[in-house]
Amino acid sequence: MRHWKSPEHFCFERSHGNAPSRCFHAIPDAKPLRTFAGIALAASLVLTVAALPAHAEDVRTNGAGLNEAAVPATLQKAVDDVIRPGYRAMHDSASKLTAAMKALCADPSATTLSDAKSAFGDTVKSWSHIEIVDTGPIIDKNRFEHILFYPDRKGVGLKQVQALIAKADEHDTTVEAVAGKSVALMSMTALEYVLFGNGSDVLGKDKQSFRCRYGAAVAGNIENTAKEIADEWDAPDGVQKSWKFPGKTSDDFMDNKEAVTALLGILVHSAANMRDQRLETFYKGDPTAARPKMAIYWRSANTWTSFTGNVEGIKMLWEKADMASLLPSDKRDVATKIDRLLNELATTAPTINTDIEAAIGNDAERAKIDKLLSVSRDLATSFSDQYGGAIGLSAGFSFADGD
Repeated sequence: MRHWKSPEHFCFERSHGNAPSRCFHAIPDAKPLRTFAGIALAASLVLTVAALPAHAEDVRTNGAGLNEAAVPATLQKAVDDVIRPGYRAMHDSASKLTAAMKALCADPSATTLSDAKSAFGDTVKSWSHIEIVDTGPIIDKNRFEHILFYPDRKGVGLKQVQALIAKADEHDTTVEAVAGKSVALMSMTALEYVLFGNGSDVLGKDKQSFRCRYGAAVAGNIENTAKEIADEWDAPDGVQKSWKFPGKTSDDFMDNKEAVTALLGILVHSAANMRDQRLETFYKGDPTAARPKMAIYWRSANTWTSFTGNVEGIKMLWEKADMASLLPSDKRDVATKIDRLLNELATTAPTINTDIEAAIGNDAERAKIDKLLSVSRDLATSFSDQYGGAIGLSAGFSFADGD
C-alpha cells in the first residue's frame, strides 16, 4: 500500500520477502531514500508532481487490465537490450576516460588535453543514456552520487573541489583516497571542474601535475563504480533474473503489474527529471531570473549533450523494450503521441547554443528552451496519465501539484 504523508512525502509498505517499508521524498531538491527496485521505481512516479495540474488526478485503469502475455518479453528486452548494454557502455566510456586522463598527465599537450576533454564528453553521453535507470545496483552504496553529484545548489561541492586542488595533498591522487571522500569530490562534476574550471590551463603544460593526477583518480573511481554496477547486472542469477521473473523468487517485484509499474516509473521519473533537474535548475521561463551557471555541465558545454542523452535513453527503453506493445489496440494513439514528443525533444535540444548564458539571452534560442520545458512536461503526463491508464495500471495514489 502507498499513502501520502504530505504533498512532498509518501510511504510504500510491502510485505513481500524481506522488503522493508520505505518513505520517499518527491521534491526536486531531495534525494530519495533509495532501497530496492520495486519501491524506488514505483515511487518515482510521484516525481511528476510539479508537472501536473493543481487538482489531484488519480491514475486508474481505464482499459481491460494489464496485458499479462506481453509483459515477459517487455521485461526481458528492458533488461537485456537496454539496461545491461547501457551500463556496459558507461563502463567502457569511463575506462577510456581514465586512460585519457593518465595519458594527459604523462604527456601534457594541446592534443592530450583535447583527447581528455573529448573522452569526458563521451562519458557524459553514455552516462546520460543510462542514468534514467535510477534503481537497482546503482542505488546501493550511494553509487549514483559517486558518478554524478548534482545539483550543487549552494556551491558547497564546488568549494570542496577548489579547496582540495589548492591544498594539493599527494594522498588525494589515488583512486582509493578519492573513493573515501565526499561524493562532491569523486563525481563527474568534480572532474568537469578539473578539466574546464579555473586553473585548468596547467593540464596542458605541467607533467604529472597534482590537478591532473587528482582528475585521473576521480576518473578511475567512476570507472570502478561503473564496472561494479555492470557486473551486478550481468550476473545471471542476480538482479537481471529478479527483474525478468517477477514473483515469489524475485527480490524486487511481486508480480507483473508491479514490474511494469516500475518500468513506467523510470519513464515518468526521467521525463520529469529532465525538466526539473536539467532545465528548471537554471531557467523556469523568466530570463531575468535565470541562473545559467546552475546548468549541468555548463563549463564543458555539455548541458545539451546531457539532456539529449536522457531523451535518447528514454527512447531506447520505450522502443527497445517495446513498451507500446502493452497498449490495447484502441489506445495506439497514446504511443503515437509519445513518439512525437520524444522526437521533438531529441531534435530540438542539440540545436541550442551550448553557451547557456548566450542561449538564454537570445530570443530564438530561448524559445527552444521554452519548447523543451513544455514538451518535457507533456511527456511526463503522457507517460503517467495516458499510457499508465491505458495499459491498465492503477498507481494507488493521487498526483497533486507540489506548489
